[in-house]
Amino acid sequence: MKAVRFHRYGPADVLRLEDVEAPLPGPGQVRIRVAATSFNPVDASIRSGGMQGSIPVTLPHTPGVDVAGTVDLLGDGVSGLDVGDDVVGFLPMTATGAAAQHVLAPAGALTAAPTSIPLTEAAALPAVALTAWQALFEHAHLEAGQRVLVNGAGGAVGVHAVRLAKRAGAHVIAVAGARSGGRARAAGADEVVDRSRTAVGTAVTGQVDVLLNLAPLEPAELAAMADLVRSSGVTVNTTVWMPAPADEERGVRGVNLFVRSDAGQLAELVALVDRGELGVDVARRVPLAELPALHAEAAAGGLSGKVVVVPPTP
Repeated sequence: MKAVRFHRYGPADVLRLEDVEAPLPGPGQVRIRVAATSFNPVDASIRSGGMQGSIPVTLPHTPGVDVAGTVDLLGDGVSGLDVGDDVVGFLPMTATGAAAQHVLAPAGALTAAPTSIPLTEAAALPAVALTAWQALFEHAHLEAGQRVLVNGAGGAVGVHAVRLAKRAGAHVIAVAGARSGGRARAAGADEVVDRSRTAVGTAVTGQVDVLLNLAPLEPAELAAMADLVRSSGVTVNTTVWMPAPADEERGVRGVNLFVRSDAGQLAELVALVDRGELGVDVARRVPLAELPALHAEAAAGGLSGKVVVVPPTP
């Protein structure tokens, strides 16, 4: 089969499209004929070697933590899935990824794919939607009527966070760049702050219950935003190289979020998609052979929106 792999850590040009043996599932695993994976910043961080401590992988490594595809082989002991089932999942980040024609996955990490959108587009859902869901509901315990400040609201995770927070009955203040503010507004944000024109502390009037930071900031910038969080509120930060500010005196929690696979949560998100309550936005579709160029584009800062990567048909 075709797969993109890297044999050493480094820039985007370490990625190579190669011919490799198709894998066979072990106990508890299924093999998926990949319809698509998607690009996530963590893929680039793993490839560069910057995550060796927290996400150790075996070289050569195939990136791609998101997968959408069709089950074509079952390992021993697998129940609840059958050959021919269309599935989506968030793969273990230390395991071989889905930038290939086939990939192995733990059966317990998978859920039925949405039926209301093309299977290739479903690859854009798992990592970003799970990050938003876990930030808002598992860690921030968001409730109706609360005020949420989302920094990085125009990105793939941010758009889901805005939609999910609005669905939960929150007042959402979105902080985004000039190019992405329209996406946050279209997702339903009540207020949109253009960070390139206005200081957040000046633009946001009143305190918030939840600060969700999804974008790289200087520590001083994040601390200034955290000052907007009311007593007993929470700051959830996904930029794990910089700890979330906390304020014990005011009872403000600081949570550093590292997204995890959860098939139950993913099934709830799929149900929202199929009911038309959560959109899946795909900016572009690129063939597997162009994945190295996509990594290079991301490194240069030119990537906007969610991109899915489609392998050739076996």
